[in-house]
Amino acid sequence: MSKLDHWSPRVLSLLRIITALLFIEHATMKFFAFPAAMPGPGGPLPPIIVAAGVIELLGGGLIALGLFTRPAAFIASGTMAAAYFMAHATQGFWPALNHGEAAIMFCFIFLYLVFAGPGSWSLDALRGRNKAHI
Repeated sequence: MSKLDHWSPRVLSLLRIITALLFIEHATMKFFAFPAAMPGPGGPLPPIIVAAGVIELLGGGLIALGLFTRPAAFIASGTMAAAYFMAHATQGFWPALNHGEAAIMFCFIFLYLVFAGPGSWSLDALRGRNKAHI
């Protein structure tokens, strides 16, 4: 066993937390214009953008806390796959040119979390320990 294996659940938690916070930032741009307004035309947000923002905010919050991580990550992964194919792939094949790299990375990190779980620093892990002791 490698010395690094001991740190794997903790680093998984860091990956989950940082990814979720970056995901939430997309929602805050849509809803609160923070840290800046979402690029694009002004005016009311289309319903599909509002739905994506709700998933980013609520799903990202759950994932950051490590609460219901697997189902939240599954929904977030699907949302990012849809975002890529609806908004980016239509702009060209290459992700670097259609600005879809972030959507692809979010999609696959969240898909990984569906299978890997939240890591040791999570409310899911605490809930699991409490259930084992009851």
